[in-house]
Amino acid sequence: MSPSATGSEPSQFTLIGAADAAAAALPDRDLIVQGDRRHTYAQIAERSKRLAAYLHSRGLGAHTERATLDNHEVGQDLLGIYAYNGNEFVESLLGAFRSRVAPFNVNYRYVKNELQHLLADAGATALVYHATFAPRVAEIRAELPELRVLIQIADDSGNELLDGAVDYETVIAATDPDPIPVQPSPDDLYVLYTGGTTGMPKGVLWRQHDIYMAACGGGNVSTGDTVGSCEEIGARAAENPGVKLMLLPPLIHGAAQWAVMTAMTTGQTVVLSSVLDRVDGEEIARAIEREKVAIAIVVGDAMARPLLAAVRETGADVSSLAALANGGAILSPTVKQQWIEAIPGLAVLDGVGSSETGTQLHHVSAAGFVSTGTFTAGTDTRVVAEDLGTVLDAGHEGLGWLAKRRFTPLGYKGDPVKTAATFPVIDGVRYVLPGDRARHLENGNIELLGRDAVTINSGGEKIFAEEVEVAISSHPAVADVLVVGRPSERWGQEVVAVVELVEGHSADSAELIGHAAASIARYKLPKAVVFRPAISRSPAGKADYRWAREQAVAAD
Repeated sequence: MSPSATGSEPSQFTLIGAADAAAAALPDRDLIVQGDRRHTYAQIAERSKRLAAYLHSRGLGAHTERATLDNHEVGQDLLGIYAYNGNEFVESLLGAFRSRVAPFNVNYRYVKNELQHLLADAGATALVYHATFAPRVAEIRAELPELRVLIQIADDSGNELLDGAVDYETVIAATDPDPIPVQPSPDDLYVLYTGGTTGMPKGVLWRQHDIYMAACGGGNVSTGDTVGSCEEIGARAAENPGVKLMLLPPLIHGAAQWAVMTAMTTGQTVVLSSVLDRVDGEEIARAIEREKVAIAIVVGDAMARPLLAAVRETGADVSSLAALANGGAILSPTVKQQWIEAIPGLAVLDGVGSSETGTQLHHVSAAGFVSTGTFTAGTDTRVVAEDLGTVLDAGHEGLGWLAKRRFTPLGYKGDPVKTAATFPVIDGVRYVLPGDRARHLENGNIELLGRDAVTINSGGEKIFAEEVEVAISSHPAVADVLVVGRPSERWGQEVVAVVELVEGHSADSAELIGHAAASIARYKLPKAVVFRPAISRSPAGKADYRWAREQAVAAD
C-alpha cells in the first residue's frame, strides 16, 4: 500500500495491502474452506507470495506506469485465471497483485473461438488453468504468441501437463516466499471482463484503489465513508467474529470475486462447494449446515430455487443462515417469499452493480415486506437525463440512465470510443453509465427497469424484459424464464418468453400469459411462449440473451 497523487482521498490503497493488513491481524483464522480442505489467512498469504515470486522470476510485472497511459491502455502483464472455485483462484488474484501483474477472469464455458478472442483481446502473457481445460488451451496456444507462461492446476481429469507448462503446486512448493523487489501501486490494475451475454466481452480496467472502495470492503455504499488506514483495516478484521459466507457463483464472475475480496479484508471466512463444475444444491446445503454459514450468496432464481429445493429434500439444518444475498440476476418476489418462510428471521439482500460500477444499489426483503425492482441508492448513485445533459432530481417523472460517480473504472481495454461513451463528463463530473434504464423516485429510491440492451420496442412502447420475466416467473410451474424481442412486421418487435418448466409440472402458453396479465399491462404480455428443457445462463447464473433470441427466432 502506498500513497498516490491520483484521486482526492488522503490515503490510497492496494488490494494486496488491504488483504495483508487483515491477514496480519488474524493469521490463524480460516479464509477458504472447501470440503475437507481448509486454508488460513496466513497460508493463503504465503502461497500467494510464492506464486508472485514465480511470476516475477518469469519477467512479468508492470512495465509502464499509469501516469503515462491513457485510460484505455495497460502497462502491465495480464494473467488470465481459467479455473474453477478454489484456494488457487484466490491465490492467483493475490499473487498477481503482489507482482504487479493484472489478473482477469476467463469464462470456462467458452468454446475455442471465444477463448481465443478473449485471450487475444487481453494480450495475456500468463494463464493459470485447471488441467481439465488443458485441451482447449492446447488448441489455441499457437495463435497466441504472447502467451508464454502456463501454470496448470492438477485435477481429476487425468490430463497431462502441456508442453512448457508448470504444475501449480510444484511452483508453490519450489519457490521461496521472500518478498520480491516490487512495490505495488494503488494505480495497478484489476481487470474484469464483462460476461458477453449481450455483446462481445470487454475488459473493464479498474485501479485497485477504486475497486477496493467501490466493491471490496474499502467503502460503505450507503454512507460514502471510506477506510482510512492499514491499522483500521486490521482492527476491523480482528473485531469480526468470523462470519462465514457460502459462495455459490463461480469466481469467474466479478461479484463473486468482490465477495471474496471483501471477506478477506474484513475478517470473514469463505465456504466453497467441493463440487466444481455445477451448483450442487445437496452438497451446498450440507456445507451450510456443517460450517454454520451465516450468509449464502446466489445469483437469481436459477441458483436460489434449486438450493431451497435441496434444503427441503435433505432436511439440512440451515438455521444459521441470517441472510440470502443476491446479485447479478433477478430474484423474484415468489422465491424470496419461499426462502423467508423456510428460515425464520431470514433477510434477503438484493445488491445491484455491474462490472463498470461495483456495488451501487441495495434492497432488503424480510417477513412482511417482499418486493423487487426498487432500491436504496448509494451516495454516489445518480440518474442522468436520456440526452446525458444533466443529472435528474428525485421525483423527476421521466426515465433516465442509471449512473455512478466516484470510484469508477478507468475505461475499457483498447477501446477509447466505448470508454468515452460509457464514462461521460456531466457538469464537470465524470460518471459511468452501465446501460440500465432507471427512474429517480420522489423518496430518493431508484426504480430499476433493466438493461437498455435487452429493452424491447414493440408498437412504439418500450418494454423492459426483466419486468415481464418477474411476472412470468411467479407461476409455480416456471423454473426459469428469459424474455426477448423478435422481429415482427406488425409491431417492429414482439415480446417472446423462453421458458423452462419445473420438472414434473406442466403449463401451456395461454396459462402463462394469463398469469402474467394479473401483474403487467396488456401491451407488455408475450405474444408467444417458447418452451425449452433448460435456460442457457453463464456459469454465474447471468442471463444469456443472445441464446434466448436465437430460440425465439427459430420458433417463429
